[in-house]
Amino acid sequence: MAHYKQPVSVLVVIYTINIKVLLLERADHPGYWQSVTGSCEPGEALCDTALREVREETGLDASQYALSDWQMQNDYEIYPHWRHRYPPGITRNTEHVFGLQLPHPIAVQLAPREHLSFQWLAWQDAAEKVFSPSNRAAILELPERADREMP
Repeated sequence: MAHYKQPVSVLVVIYTINIKVLLLERADHPGYWQSVTGSCEPGEALCDTALREVREETGLDASQYALSDWQMQNDYEIYPHWRHRYPPGITRNTEHVFGLQLPHPIAVQLAPREHLSFQWLAWQDAAEKVFSPSNRAAILELPERADREMP
């Protein structure tokens, strides 16, 4: 039986106190840059999905940093070239946005099947570089959110 993704996912924007943003380059689409993303496993809480995806994609233990659920959801059409990953007839996904604040840029351990490279960019540059409109919108919220989430 095929293992399909659930049409529920997380987007985790990883950023520093001075609002540098970590971007990852997709292995299956070189030139496509994004924050950490991933689908929920059946029965998995959204926060647990965020923790798991951050660990899988960057090697970071998000529980050691300030992970926050932004209480934001994006409903969007799944790109046609990725629909085969979902059950037949599923064309939309609900994405839940999280932020992960680190004290400073950290070198990450990429999952080679998922990502080719990473870079830390100023938030303005990161917003311009990502391919996903919802990822761009989340990054553009960082200056306001970072001020509110300061310890």
